[in-house]
Amino acid sequence: MKNRINTPDTLNKDTEDKLIITLKTFYGLEEVLAEELEELGFPVTAKLNRAIQTEGTWQDVYFLNLHLRCAISVLVQVAQFTIREEDDLYKKALRVKWPDYFDVSKSIAVRGAVFSDFFKHSQFPFLVVKDAIADAFRKEVGERPDVNLKTPQVVIDLYINKNQVTLSLNSSGMPLFQRGYRQSAGEAPLNEVVAAGLIRLSGWDKKSPFIDPFCGSGTLIIEAALMAAGIPALAERQHFAFKNFRHFDTDIWERIQQEAQKRITSLPCLIKGSDVSEEMILKTRRNLRGLPIGRFVETAVCSFDEVNAPDEKGVVVTNPPYGERLSADVEELYAGIGSWMKHEMAGYACWVISSSEQGFKSIGLKPDRKLKLFNGDIECSFRKFSVYEGSKKRKDEE
Repeated sequence: MKNRINTPDTLNKDTEDKLIITLKTFYGLEEVLAEELEELGFPVTAKLNRAIQTEGTWQDVYFLNLHLRCAISVLVQVAQFTIREEDDLYKKALRVKWPDYFDVSKSIAVRGAVFSDFFKHSQFPFLVVKDAIADAFRKEVGERPDVNLKTPQVVIDLYINKNQVTLSLNSSGMPLFQRGYRQSAGEAPLNEVVAAGLIRLSGWDKKSPFIDPFCGSGTLIIEAALMAAGIPALAERQHFAFKNFRHFDTDIWERIQQEAQKRITSLPCLIKGSDVSEEMILKTRRNLRGLPIGRFVETAVCSFDEVNAPDEKGVVVTNPPYGERLSADVEELYAGIGSWMKHEMAGYACWVISSSEQGFKSIGLKPDRKLKLFNGDIECSFRKFSVYEGSKKRKDEE
């Protein structure tokens, strides 16, 4: 378990005045994000829809951006208020001391989500908040920041639920699934945050073998190896939006990075990925090449049914084609997966994510668990198949 570093927090000297930190994630990953947060030594103060809240300092914001695997972004709340009519949004957003958070030279964008009958047009509240920020700067410094919708230096997150408004600074900037290690990707790459979430949901102990027989460009095996090695998920990423904030403390950030695990001499277990496509394995190896775990992860060009299980029992987590973005004869493929599990993976917990119900039926095994998740905008099911040595009855009698 990794604990927060013990450095003086020059950014938030009043320790009683904690920041409200919201960690956004994907549907179905809220619980594993909460578990991850607690393992890192932070309290879970609220569980929300696709988000978890905690509290901390700006130092903690830096730390969480580097270490969290199952979060999309780290938001820092700057204001929360109630509105009674449309005009209240501008008036109350104007009261926020925006120049205290970032310089007028930084470009901005306002993003988020609005669920309120106060506004007839969904984009209008974002324009209102943008105008309030611009006017706050004009009043304070005599000029306004530029708006850059594509590549802003500072992103303000607006969330409106009925008459409740929350304004936050997005300290991550680009989503945290942009780890910085992906050099090559296939046609349907698995999102890195989703991959980390699948691994945690599988209950893998980071000590036993981990196998992905449809590894594509390697996302699952890379995330598993980083977990097993204790290397931060964002160790390869160079930029975070908090570096554009007025109070960014370079010394604290450098210390957090220095205390993070970055180099290893071995992995504590076998991690193996394979794919029938030589091109995909080349992409996997390219992605592994620049990582400290790269030379310890096994890769092979072969069909899934050529993969043999090591004697030591472990876990399979895989994302086979399901006919959405990659063409496949789903019924035949999944029937083959089921047969392979039964004959080669006895003693393993086999987890499969797919959107194909017909594919799951073709596996021919009854799942122990079913979890609803999304791979991009595709609704999927993540299912566990326990493959017993001999009959299930014999296993239960042992």
